[in-house]
Amino acid sequence: MPVTSVETDAEALTLTLVADFPVGPERLWAVFTDPRQLERVWGPPGWPSTFDTFDFAPGGRAKYRMTSPTGESANGTWEFLSIDPPRGYEVIDSFADDDGEPLETMPAMRMALTFAATPEGSRLTSVSRFASAEALEQVVAMGVVEGSTLAMNQLDIVLQDLRAYAQGKGTQLEVLSDQHVRITRLIDGPRDLVWRAHTDPELMKRWLLGPDGWRMTECEIGDTVGAAYRTAWAPEPGTEGEAFGFDGEVLYIEAPRRVVQTEHMTGTDFPSTTNDLSLYEEDGATLLTLLIEYPDAATRDMVLATGMVDGMETSYARLERELVG
Repeated sequence: MPVTSVETDAEALTLTLVADFPVGPERLWAVFTDPRQLERVWGPPGWPSTFDTFDFAPGGRAKYRMTSPTGESANGTWEFLSIDPPRGYEVIDSFADDDGEPLETMPAMRMALTFAATPEGSRLTSVSRFASAEALEQVVAMGVVEGSTLAMNQLDIVLQDLRAYAQGKGTQLEVLSDQHVRITRLIDGPRDLVWRAHTDPELMKRWLLGPDGWRMTECEIGDTVGAAYRTAWAPEPGTEGEAFGFDGEVLYIEAPRRVVQTEHMTGTDFPSTTNDLSLYEEDGATLLTLLIEYPDAATRDMVLATGMVDGMETSYARLERELVG
């Protein structure tokens, strides 16, 4: 993982994050000065950000919101203090209200981002300075150490050309914590078509089948928050296995970018998971990212042991053939 350390200093009133990357500092500069690229890392998995304003000049403001799997927003704002291309910049980072105005009841921090060359590539150093020990403690108690680590560890994907990073690697699984895994797959096709492939029942019945020899028998899609959905599969004659299905509820939807829904195995007392699907397009290819939240590590391991990822790869390969056709 890129992040090598996150340290707090109660005497200096600082929080310092360090991360190393195999690219030059100019590439880091490009990410942190382009709001569309920055959105992909400024927020931990499950809380992606959207920058509505990015006035990149001394005295300018950036306004952003991070959206949870249930649609809850956490807003923030930056005031740019100084800019030193391509070595870094400094901002006042504040919690904000729905209009993007700083919240006086929450601590603000003076954050300096620097990008320096190393023999292996470059190093990102983020130093946040607080007005008091209480302010530092409050932010740490809110989980900023864990959140910033998970967020910055997403940078390795963003820094690379999308096709170079993912093409040919198939469906990839990362275990992020006891409760969270991240599944990624590059689909060679535009985002609008990949989104349609996940929301058009007739199209889904042609590719979302798992291993060969299965068919989708039910496909009822929810397309609004609070709507229910149901899917079911059965083996073709001569194929071993028992019919099964899933049901759940849509928690958040932002077409054609993101949909979050619960997932429960129909007819069982197994606990539900939360599935957070996001799509990002670059150069005609779409990176599909599925963040799954399990109730505990035991459930996570039980599900992964079923060969789920292998079945997903078979389906995604079938999806690509549908898009090409």
